[in-house]
Amino acid sequence: MLASLHVKNLALIDEEEIIFSKGLNILSGETGAGKSIILGALHLSLGDKASKDFLRDADSEAFVEAVYLINDESTKEALREMGVEPYDDEVIMSRRITESRAVGKINGEQVPAAKMKEVGALLLDIYGQKEHQSLLNTKRHMELLDEFAKNEIGDLKDKIAESYKNYKALTAELEEAKQSDVSKEREIVLLEHEINEIESANLKIGEDEELEDEYKRLSNFSRTMEYFGRAHEAMAGDGGVSDAISSAISDIRYIESIDDRASEFLSMLNDADSIISDFNRELSSYMSDASFDAGRFNEVELRLNEINRLKDKYGTTIEAVLQELAARQEKKAKFESFDEYLAELKHKVDVATKELDDLCQKLSDIRRKCAADLSKKMQEAMSDLNFLNSEFEMHLTKLDHYTSDGFDSGEFMICTNPGEPLRPLKDIASGGEMSRIMLAIKTVLASGGGIDTLIFDEIDAGISGRTAQAVSEKLSTVADKHQVICITHLPQIAAMADTHFLIEKNVEQGHTISGIKKLYDNDTIEELARMLGGSAITEAVLTNAREMKELANSYKNKA
Repeated sequence: MLASLHVKNLALIDEEEIIFSKGLNILSGETGAGKSIILGALHLSLGDKASKDFLRDADSEAFVEAVYLINDESTKEALREMGVEPYDDEVIMSRRITESRAVGKINGEQVPAAKMKEVGALLLDIYGQKEHQSLLNTKRHMELLDEFAKNEIGDLKDKIAESYKNYKALTAELEEAKQSDVSKEREIVLLEHEINEIESANLKIGEDEELEDEYKRLSNFSRTMEYFGRAHEAMAGDGGVSDAISSAISDIRYIESIDDRASEFLSMLNDADSIISDFNRELSSYMSDASFDAGRFNEVELRLNEINRLKDKYGTTIEAVLQELAARQEKKAKFESFDEYLAELKHKVDVATKELDDLCQKLSDIRRKCAADLSKKMQEAMSDLNFLNSEFEMHLTKLDHYTSDGFDSGEFMICTNPGEPLRPLKDIASGGEMSRIMLAIKTVLASGGGIDTLIFDEIDAGISGRTAQAVSEKLSTVADKHQVICITHLPQIAAMADTHFLIEKNVEQGHTISGIKKLYDNDTIEELARMLGGSAITEAVLTNAREMKELANSYKNKA
């Protein structure tokens, strides 16, 4: 469950912390008081896109932190599979937002926004004001059915997705093979030419690098010899380094018996003379033996041109060219035994099709069974929400092709007036009805366990009177097994609260600030009276509010 939400420097909120409780948590307040900011803060804590417009003070950072208590072992295990370890049964999700960036953390460890969304999907489900519009998309109906049937489906959809991927690859290969069958003789001739072209080059890995080094030496031979000659002249020529060292040795030897350091310097000069003599000898020998081989230079140039031509045509490296050779040899072998290859490929497609069809049929059987169960539970839930004598069914049809999600197509069908035929939901339901139908779906899905916290943002859109009372009772029923957080304008729903929060907007020192406080006893009655009577809160309105709260408590005590 969501234990607390800490919000700082976000839109109209300076700094607030909300401690939520089990059961039904109601948030109410005047229009524009800041109720949507609380929902926005939760969305931010789940990794939703952050805008600098959220910042109350541009010079400071905004901060949102949501603390969740995790008692369900299956949820803990699912979190561990995502790399999140609950500490003391807590998971803390936070975001810091500045003008330039947003930083998200889970239990103090920085994570990307996508990871926060993935984890958040396990912890709570937010039903926004516009979500009921998704029911207009029949694809969403199949998603809801699969969510309802997730325990029975298990990993079957993952298996279908993998099987479908294999099926598509094989059918694409078969289609390509059928096209190739028409022109296989021409393909074989081309492949033979390309294979011979590469094989005749007799390429060796690393050969191009060695040849490039040799080509560099040969193409710069004249300049190399010129600089070697100048170096030799500087060391061994008249007045060069060798003559200078010989002269220095004579001078130092002359004073060797006079100064003790002279022997040390003389030894150093003798070492230098020996090194330079070796250098002069080796360089002279190398220059004498070196000669420019025009024939070898031509060979190297031609070989490099051949290698580079193959690299331009088949790959950027010799390794890549050889890989292309192997691929062409394999393709040629297939063409040479094409009839056998085609027969084997057709067999593989048949096997893959049978496997995929069996998996899809298994999923379809589960869906049809669960669709009947969903329809029954939906009809009961809708009856609780003042859909009297209504009918609800899910119609499944088989597609004429496979998809990664099976071969079923489904649509919610409804009849709200006795005697009328079932018709597609999107064709007959009004906005207020859609809102209640989505609430029914959410409550049916919630009855199967899973997500512990459900958040409803103004589920009361387009309803009033007895229907509002029915919605409040349904929310209370759901809150017996789940934590429910609900933003509402209707007193019938607010009266059912186990915990009631009031969001108010005030002006302090010239700045508008939204604050939130938990209501107790008389404060709760006053807020219900405000919701009932607007600005004029008379004694009659207060009496009505008390009666409404007493009736709500009586309903909860009976439940």
